[in-house]
Amino acid sequence: MTAATHSTLFPQVPDSADAVLEGLDPEQREVATALHGPVCVLAGAGTGKTRAITHRIAYGVRAGILQPSSVLAVTFTNRAAGEMRGRLRQLGAHGVQARTFHSAALRQLQYFWPKAIGGSLPRIVDRKIQLVADAAAACRIRLDRGELRDATAEIEWCKVTQTVPADYPLAAAKAGREAPRHPAEIAQLYAAYEDLKRERAVIDFEDVLLLTVAVLQDRHDIAEQVRAQYQHFVVDEYQDVSPLQQRLLELWLGDRDDLCVVGDASQTIYSFTGATPDHLLDFRTRHPRATVVKLVRDYRSTPQVVHLANGLLAQARGRAADHRLELVSQRAPGPEPVYTEYTDEPAEAEGAAHRIRELLDAGVPAAEIAILFRTNAQSETYEQALADAGIPYQLRGAERFFDRPEVRKAGIALRGAARFGGNDTLLEDAVDLPSQVRAVLSGEGWTPQPPAGSGAVRERWESLAALVNLAHDFSAARPGATLADLVSELDERANAQHAPTVQGVTLASLHSAKGLEWDVVFLVGVAEGMMPITYAKTDEQIEEERRLLYVGVTRARERLHVSWALCRSPGGRPNRRPSRFLDGLRPGSGATAARGGAGASGGVERGFGRTTSGVSAAPRRTQRVPARCRVCGRTLTDAGEMKLMRCEDCPSDMDEGLYERLRSWRALQARRNGQPAFCVFTDKTLMAIAETVPEEAGELARIPGVGMRKLNRYGTDILAICAGQDLGGDDEND
Repeated sequence: MTAATHSTLFPQVPDSADAVLEGLDPEQREVATALHGPVCVLAGAGTGKTRAITHRIAYGVRAGILQPSSVLAVTFTNRAAGEMRGRLRQLGAHGVQARTFHSAALRQLQYFWPKAIGGSLPRIVDRKIQLVADAAAACRIRLDRGELRDATAEIEWCKVTQTVPADYPLAAAKAGREAPRHPAEIAQLYAAYEDLKRERAVIDFEDVLLLTVAVLQDRHDIAEQVRAQYQHFVVDEYQDVSPLQQRLLELWLGDRDDLCVVGDASQTIYSFTGATPDHLLDFRTRHPRATVVKLVRDYRSTPQVVHLANGLLAQARGRAADHRLELVSQRAPGPEPVYTEYTDEPAEAEGAAHRIRELLDAGVPAAEIAILFRTNAQSETYEQALADAGIPYQLRGAERFFDRPEVRKAGIALRGAARFGGNDTLLEDAVDLPSQVRAVLSGEGWTPQPPAGSGAVRERWESLAALVNLAHDFSAARPGATLADLVSELDERANAQHAPTVQGVTLASLHSAKGLEWDVVFLVGVAEGMMPITYAKTDEQIEEERRLLYVGVTRARERLHVSWALCRSPGGRPNRRPSRFLDGLRPGSGATAARGGAGASGGVERGFGRTTSGVSAAPRRTQRVPARCRVCGRTLTDAGEMKLMRCEDCPSDMDEGLYERLRSWRALQARRNGQPAFCVFTDKTLMAIAETVPEEAGELARIPGVGMRKLNRYGTDILAICAGQDLGGDDEND
């Protein structure tokens, strides 16, 4: 690891207030030194906004202008708040509160509830959706799973916009919302939900903010006590505040204006939760004396990526677009974005997996690669493609790192070893911190070499390996650090949900990717109907979809792959077209030549072809002919039926005994590989094999779901089983 990497991970604490300002560009320095009155920072993607505001707080604290305990910095995610606390600690600004809106409100509500209301704060419900289901049953409103989820989202929107049940129909119509049921039914359901909460003496996530607002409005003595505690406020991601959060902020401030807000209207992507950029855009109207600073120097992305991002916003319309920031890349040139068109979604997933395998073989770390999609439902296809290619991955939005069972167990083991110190026999031969951690975690399943496969065993190993890597970085940055020091670092990271890097390709929705970045980003499914999403109807909704794509583009540091599929399933009608947002930006989309647009030299690929850099990809696919049922001759469109090459309800001539032998063999392979059984072969593929009973490799290769990689790996076994041979060792207890 280089000295530069060490200083990034664990930088030295600046020795003075002036040293805090070192390394800031002129605009960031202007932010850091603007410590009085209202300040509005308009910060584009990758421009170092977190750096600017944390250095601002640290400079004020180190210069003696701000008292640490009087500063409250708020943002929207635990990860962002944890990162802010970590940076402030590294800058020597101890004692500053950096929290989410909900965390700050909950802390105040718990403290003041006995005084304001009496008794203890009601329990916060873990799963709101179950309470909504109970309310629907009480109202005799039948909701399917999708309607239940959407109705829950409508109730959340009502609460953050401070809309009461009786006002919902009019408010929803005014906001252009598409209610999952008749607005009157949603209003009835909302009212029943609130009644049910009162009966059960529980509150929900949004109530934390609502009740804090109510207490501060009704009890001036409590409001003054809070204002005496906090006199300086910093709000990150200000474009995402809801009316309810804005009201809470106003109550915290009172008649003061010692407030710094940071945001980018072009990254407003949460309007469905009640977020609006109006508070950011109207800031100077509300605060005429405000200092306004624009950050446009992009330190994250190459000029090629920035050019595409600017091109997307140049076509935007609406109020947010009128205040867009033209980014200027500060990085050396990189490759042009690559645009690829595929015949169907499985081919698109296989293409991404193939390119990722090439990147991994070329030395790109898996943790520096991400696949981003519009909806979570798209994830499964890419999970399967990566598993088939033997590529480890992690799902963004899945179980949090420090909540994983293996990480909790590892923490207990490390804490125990730290308590016993040199008396622990595990540590007898461990001469430094990294070797001590390796020794302890070897007892929890860590090994120097990763296990084969990409299933649960690999995921557990990746978690432990992340802790080993963190120990190396920590020891390099703090020579002489002890195991107890590392345990303290882990505790702080757990509280902040500041997870170490897990070595796997990230799969994430565009919404959950906000605030993150990778060296290589694959933006997939960028087709009409998905981007913009089908239900985006109004101009405002369409523009938010454009901003969502902008957020996706600006996650990439160096390489960007944009792709779409002409149809959903193999053999389907190719009636899709690339997203309108790419018109004039991608090669061959008409306006590119005239505009000299971004990516003009990038080249569009069809199916699997060659990358623009000349690196060979997988062999080019020929145009698929429609798949037909081998029993009745009907055209097949369902992926499962296409694997069987027959309709689900057509008679099967499957050899049941062969199918069971194949399943037993698959279970053994899955255990050996440490991966789920479907990653070896899906049930449908095994059924197709048992029906076809292939006698040679060519026949087996023609069965959908086999493919060349699996043919090479498993073909000999499969053909032997089909020939009736006993491979041995296929017992479940093997």
